[in-house]
Amino acid sequence: MNLLRFIPIKLTLLLVLGILAGKYFRPEVALPVVLVIFLLSFLAYLLYQDKRAALGSTKHVLTFGILVALTTITIGVMAVSLTDSNNRPGHYSHLNSTGNRLWRLKVDKVLKSTSFSDRYIAEVVRLENRKASGKLLLSFSLHPTPNKLRVDDELLVYADIDPISPPVNPHQFDYRKYMSGLDVRDRMRLQEHNHTVLPDSRSTVYGIAASFRQYIIDKLKEADFGEEELGIIQALLLGQRNDISPETYENYKNAGAVHMLAVSGLHIGIILLLLRFLLQPLERLPWGKPLKLMLIVALLWGFAFLAGLSPSVVRAVTMFSFVAYALHLNRPGNTFNVLALSMFTILLVIDPMLLFQVGFQMSYAAVFAIVWLFPLLQRLWNPKNKVLRYFWQLLSVSLAAQLGVLPISLFYFHQFPGLFFISNLVIVPALGLILGTGILVIFLALLNRLPDVLVTVYDSMIRWMNSLVGWVARQEDFVFRDIAFDIVQLLLAYAILIFGVFFLAKPNFKKAIALFLAIIGFQLWLFNASYQTRQKQSLFVAHQTKNSGLIHQSGAHVWAMTNNAPRLERLMRDYRIAERTISLTRESFKNAYRFRGKKLLVIDSLGVYPKENLRPDYVLLTGSPRLNLQRLIDSLRPKKIIADGSNYRSYIERWKLTCSRRKMPFHYTGEMGAFYFER
Repeated sequence: MNLLRFIPIKLTLLLVLGILAGKYFRPEVALPVVLVIFLLSFLAYLLYQDKRAALGSTKHVLTFGILVALTTITIGVMAVSLTDSNNRPGHYSHLNSTGNRLWRLKVDKVLKSTSFSDRYIAEVVRLENRKASGKLLLSFSLHPTPNKLRVDDELLVYADIDPISPPVNPHQFDYRKYMSGLDVRDRMRLQEHNHTVLPDSRSTVYGIAASFRQYIIDKLKEADFGEEELGIIQALLLGQRNDISPETYENYKNAGAVHMLAVSGLHIGIILLLLRFLLQPLERLPWGKPLKLMLIVALLWGFAFLAGLSPSVVRAVTMFSFVAYALHLNRPGNTFNVLALSMFTILLVIDPMLLFQVGFQMSYAAVFAIVWLFPLLQRLWNPKNKVLRYFWQLLSVSLAAQLGVLPISLFYFHQFPGLFFISNLVIVPALGLILGTGILVIFLALLNRLPDVLVTVYDSMIRWMNSLVGWVARQEDFVFRDIAFDIVQLLLAYAILIFGVFFLAKPNFKKAIALFLAIIGFQLWLFNASYQTRQKQSLFVAHQTKNSGLIHQSGAHVWAMTNNAPRLERLMRDYRIAERTISLTRESFKNAYRFRGKKLLVIDSLGVYPKENLRPDYVLLTGSPRLNLQRLIDSLRPKKIIADGSNYRSYIERWKLTCSRRKMPFHYTGEMGAFYFER
């Protein structure tokens, strides 16, 4: 099927191209707005002319098509520019926001708490006595907090803001970049004495939805559900994953079933099928089919409200509202059109920056793959036995979805669950029953009519599902981890998938050549990446709180020098995946190293060092040594002083001041990131 013959797909691809251009070029908002107005005016002029005179010739048809393409691309650029906080004159960053200021904030989203603090995203309402806009990340220490903040709470805060810190180690998760994708660039620390919650905050639909969801959670907590089971119920039905234990979440991830813990396309798709089945009798009535469609869409959005109107739920319900319309039309090929239209609408109306979020990418990759590959797999084999055909259909859906998201999963998560089909074959068929029963449980709980027998049955269903997922996750030989996969491999993998499907569906010489070139390109890139790894030589001081780490890479081998190897494991895992290294050796810290002719002296907590005839180029301070830094500088005369995260912060400040007075370069890894030697 030639998907590019569908106009909505062409327009959506052009819009995506415009969003990508807007993301990476960041133009001022005036330029794309003027261009859009000009291009739309020109298009309107052509349409105003007599169609035969203006569009009848090939020349005018080509001109009109080029104009539409340029307009769509420019609209994508404009959409990104309008969402960029730098282009909004009322944004707090354009006002005097440095130092302690009086802020009026409105809580927009409650984030998952860390082991140290509760976290929220808040909208800026006012800064001092001026209206302002923008978003801030709020962090509130867990210990003194009597009450957690809720969506729509308004508060007055007298505090300063700090930029969200970049990653301090190479290839570490970039939380600043992630929050920037949510249009959040600065953070504010709440304390008991610097803020007050206002009693008369105005409610929004999101706040009402969040309050209703919390009310449902409180009602469910009154029932006798197990702690782990209740956490899964909240995730499956309400999109609330904060109460799932790390062990359970890791099991679902390793079993290839983590998508079941987020109310997304899978859940909304199953609910859509359930509603179509339950409302089937309406088709016998006059105007029954349009009525059925309207009820389905209304109930889908009702479920979105039930789940708190989170971005992932709104995105999924928007997409499947269009899918419901496509199923209503019941015409082949319309599903692709409608999926493209839903994507166009979400990116243009809701938020163009959703294009860069993992959930959005995986949702559409999975749905497009199912719609495209499922019919091909059914034509490949269509067993006559009904039971066999049913399980083959389930396996086909699971296989199509996994193929669609495989490159994205490898790119972001660097692992692949080999037994995904087991959890999907068993759980997905039961998920409709689990979701349907769960909605009934919520309804009865709200009416205070939830029977104990239903609680016991539903709790057992969730426990059985957790046990199955846990068993699959324990088959560690089938979980392929630490797979290096970059953006070029991502694009080439999708090229191989697309050309491979085209070739298998209808083989010919051109398709075979295209598939062959994509495979060769993938292999050549792997050879190039392997060559680059073999040529690399580097040494750097990593940053870890209360720990020291010196990392040396020589080709495909890495040495990790540390006195606390377990604490360095996560950092080393991320580094080895990104650098494509093969082997790792762990060693204890030594007192001196030499790298590319430069000498490094390590001074630990004992503070002992040779006083004469050493002259190191670098001195690394670890473990908060008690020493006179001025005397050390006079005695050793190093070129730079380095301090890592194992030192007390008070010592860091004192050393920094001493180095500043002596005009000695000083590098603290907690502020300036990992220190590379002769990078």
